[in-house]
Amino acid sequence: MSRILTLNAGSSSLKFGLFDASVPEPPLVASGHVDSIGSPNAGITVKAADGAPLAAEGPGPVKDHADALDRVLSLVARLFPGAAVDAVGHRVVHGGPDHDAPVALTPAIAEDLDRFSPFAPLHQPHNLAGVRAAMARFPGAVQVACFDTAFHRRHPWENDTFALPRAYYDKGVRRYGFHGLSYEFIAGHLREAAPLLHSGRVVVAHLGNGASMCALLDGRSVGSTMGFSALDGLPMGTRCGQLDPGVLLYLMDQEGMSAAEITDLLYRKSGLLGLSGLSNDMRRLEAADTPEARQAISYFTFRIRRELGALAAVLGGLDAVVFTGGIGENSRLVRARVCDGMHWIGLDLDPDANAANAPEISAKLSRVRVLVVPTDEERVIARAAARHLEGRPYPTQRSLR
Repeated sequence: MSRILTLNAGSSSLKFGLFDASVPEPPLVASGHVDSIGSPNAGITVKAADGAPLAAEGPGPVKDHADALDRVLSLVARLFPGAAVDAVGHRVVHGGPDHDAPVALTPAIAEDLDRFSPFAPLHQPHNLAGVRAAMARFPGAVQVACFDTAFHRRHPWENDTFALPRAYYDKGVRRYGFHGLSYEFIAGHLREAAPLLHSGRVVVAHLGNGASMCALLDGRSVGSTMGFSALDGLPMGTRCGQLDPGVLLYLMDQEGMSAAEITDLLYRKSGLLGLSGLSNDMRRLEAADTPEARQAISYFTFRIRRELGALAAVLGGLDAVVFTGGIGENSRLVRARVCDGMHWIGLDLDPDANAANAPEISAKLSRVRVLVVPTDEERVIARAAARHLEGRPYPTQRSLR
């Protein structure tokens, strides 16, 4: 039976899905994930489309993403021995200035995409390692890259540029935005479930170990908190978020730090982990309730509120806020902290609905609706792969330039 395999590599995780490729809207057959890659306590789980467990391994060591991918592919082959993988869809974080839609991969395109690894060092190398491994394992399958940056590639110019000499913009030094697959899913969900909101002014908060926010106008991205790299904007699990560039000059001149040391600091030792001195896991920080953990959560929610106001200004108003991602979907505390005191913008939370993790958590009289929508990046990837298999064109955003 014809199948589509999706691979979604995060900074310390790997999500995968197996979809039925025989219909235009491919249904999920099975999904799974590898957690805590690089630690001795990694785990691999696989479940059926209805959530029933199919397989589990660990806790135990998973050395790196290459090791995780090899074990995932072996598990899939063992669980579905009759499945013919006709297409593999890959999440590729950075597509640069030219890729505004999914693309069928060749070795040459994969090599070219490696140019953007310095812009997303926690993700791009792992994404491309998955591409090469899947090409080797499934040589007859169509390999499709789906870019996290593509959804943002039609920003207005002023939302896309830095105030540097214009030659740098032409060289690709610009604001790209990330988490585009998640935002594309949310936009599609709103189009089907809440068409009036879809045509309005919506801020989506994708909150997880990686975190960003996106301003949607008529379902299109017009602003994002992330910029040139996946470091900008909100603080994240181990990434710093917004930072005065003068801090980098100080670290180089006064602390004598090299580029590699600064990269390690900003990508792997900062964010919630650096602020708390404890963990990058919001669940653990909420349970710990130490002064440092409370301060880390306070800074995280403060930055979200600040960016919410800024994106509302980009949109010229606000009709809805959507929380998604691991923290956005599950942390009642974070959602409450973000919404607290936002009556001035027309946003009022229903505490009981928030405590119940309801799909809509705004108060009945709130002018701004507040939704909680689980994201599904794998489904977006599977749809793109199915389009390539069938030779259908992929819709892109209308240009706002």
